[in-house]
Amino acid sequence: MTFCFFTAQYLPTPGGVERYTWNLARRCVAAGHRALIVTSALPGLPARERDAHGLEIFRLPAFPVMGGRFPVLRPLPPAADLWAQGIDFAVIQTRMYTQSIWAARQCKRRGIPALVIDHSTGYMMHGGLSGLAGRWYEHFACGLIRRCGFPFYGVSRDVCRWLQTFGITAAGTLPNAVDPEELAALAQAEPRTDWRQQLQVPEGGHLVAFVGRLIPEKGAMQLAEAVQQLPGCVLAVAGTGPQEEALRALGGPVRVLGALPHDQIVQLLSQADCYCLPTQYAEGFPTTLLEAAACRCPILCTHTAGTGELLPDEDYTLYLEDTRPETLAAALQALLRDPKAARRRAERAFENLSAHFTWQAVFATMMKMAQNALQAR
Repeated sequence: MTFCFFTAQYLPTPGGVERYTWNLARRCVAAGHRALIVTSALPGLPARERDAHGLEIFRLPAFPVMGGRFPVLRPLPPAADLWAQGIDFAVIQTRMYTQSIWAARQCKRRGIPALVIDHSTGYMMHGGLSGLAGRWYEHFACGLIRRCGFPFYGVSRDVCRWLQTFGITAAGTLPNAVDPEELAALAQAEPRTDWRQQLQVPEGGHLVAFVGRLIPEKGAMQLAEAVQQLPGCVLAVAGTGPQEEALRALGGPVRVLGALPHDQIVQLLSQADCYCLPTQYAEGFPTTLLEAAACRCPILCTHTAGTGELLPDEDYTLYLEDTRPETLAAALQALLRDPKAARRRAERAFENLSAHFTWQAVFATMMKMAQNALQAR
């Protein structure tokens, strides 16, 4: 079978949707199928290529709106070669991008069965006239895609509930996931970075990790201010974004690492005393939480989409009631002063993840959907 994944952004752009696409596509190839990935063009990258995993990537011209966070497909994209590939089944991510509208309408017109996977639990823009316009656009985009008749899925039950905002009843979940064995191998892969030594964590001190886009909603700045209140505590910030320079300017125990290769992120999580995600962003199911759980790293986070499924209660994590620096500092102090309890919670999170949130299980579910759709056609 030939699978086609439509995603407005893709690697090397970092993010959960990008890695979700990459992981599912790799498993298609490993199972003997073809995997095409259709995404937005990026400077310096070819319009078409095959990567080291055998994934065939098509990059379509797009306008980099919102600093590239919202690529807008250019009119009449050159895609004749794409539609000549004999696509059997399409996976469209996510509900609101112009490319998703185009993909859904093209698949319907060409009789290609498809499904839509959504990854968020809130509107992309908030406040003022721009927020109002953004909401109108999202409802308009969802309406166009919904009329194509393809089923919608969420990466968590929270996402499925959010889809009801647009009059969409989700057909089920295709959860975000990881491969615990693959991550365990990456944690020990050579060359292996000793992050505690490289970041100069003092003897008896603690290493706290943050991984994600450095935007205000993710809470990295509040976390940095909290860590500054804790002697002997070092914060490793892995990611890029508009707050990067402000975080670098803090200095002291705040170490901004920029965008790290995936193996180094996994090694950081496997060596950290805590992974903290004080996000207020409209997450769908943060990949970094799954990776931290797979690395058996104790987690401190806000209640966001997917956390209730991976981390049902405080036997699995410590939850933050708000993201004020003083709240974060107190919660970090409570977690770090009882490392045995933190490790017990991390072990429970790992067991839950291994039972329910693996790529093998998600791929098997998607394959069954594709086979059923082809039989129906």
